[in-house]
Amino acid sequence: MSKYDRELEAAIEIAESAGRLTLEHFGTALAVEKKADESPVTIADRGAEELIRKRLGEVFPDDGQLGEEFGEKTGTSGRRWIIDPIDGTQSFIRGVPLYGVLVGLEDQGRCVAGAMCLPRLSETYWAAEGGAAYRNGAVVRVDDATPLSDATLLSSDIKHEQFGNRHEDFDRLVRRVGRYRGWGDCYGYALLISGRAQIMLDPLLNPWDIAAILPILEAAGGRFVGWNGEQGIHAGSGIGTTGALHEEVCQVLRVPGG
Repeated sequence: MSKYDRELEAAIEIAESAGRLTLEHFGTALAVEKKADESPVTIADRGAEELIRKRLGEVFPDDGQLGEEFGEKTGTSGRRWIIDPIDGTQSFIRGVPLYGVLVGLEDQGRCVAGAMCLPRLSETYWAAEGGAAYRNGAVVRVDDATPLSDATLLSSDIKHEQFGNRHEDFDRLVRRVGRYRGWGDCYGYALLISGRAQIMLDPLLNPWDIAAILPILEAAGGRFVGWNGEQGIHAGSGIGTTGALHEEVCQVLRVPGG
C-alpha cells in the first residue's frame, strides 16, 4: 500500500486512455510540425496531452500541471503532474511501436508516482512511493545479477553533439559492457525496469521525459542520476542503472559524486 494509491490508479487509467487516443493516429499519414527547438509534434501529441490535462484537472483540481506541449499550469496543493503525451515522437511518426505515454506526480519536489503506457506493445508500467513496480499487474525488478562485462547498454542517441565533452566517457563504457543497443526513450527504461537491460543513458533529458519513470525505476530497485551527479529530474541528462551497477557505471563515466 502507498499513500499515493488513489493518484496512481488515476495516472494508470488516464495514461492508458491517452494511449488509446494515440493508437487512432499510429501508422497514419500524420502532418508533422516543428517546434521552436526543432523537435517534431503532431495532432496525436497535442490531443493526448489535452486529454490527460482535462482528466487530471477533473480529479485533482488543486494540483499543478507541466506538460511538453502546453507548458505549466500553477496549482495550490504543492503537487504537480508532469506529462509527456508521446515520449518517442520520432518513433511514433515513423510507425515504430517503441513509444509511450508518461504521467507522473511530483509532491513537494519529489517524484512519488508514475505510469508509463506503451500503447502499441500493450504494456503499462507503474509504481508509487513505498510500493513495488509493476508491468500489467505483475511485479518487475531490475536485473542485479548481470556484471558490467555482460551488461546491455541502451541509449536514445549517440551523436557527438548530444554528448558534448562526455562522448569519450560514453565510448569507454561501451568498451566495458557486453553489448550496446539503440533502444531509447521510455522503452529503454522499460527494458531496464523489467530486467531485460542493465544501463540506460540519456545525454539530453527534459523533466517530462523522466518524471513518471523515476518512481517506477526506483521501486524496481534501479538508480538514476544526471551526468553532472545531480539527483532528480532537472539535471538535463540521465543515467539509469541497476542498483548493483550504479557505482561502477558512474565511475566509468566519471560522474561527480555518483
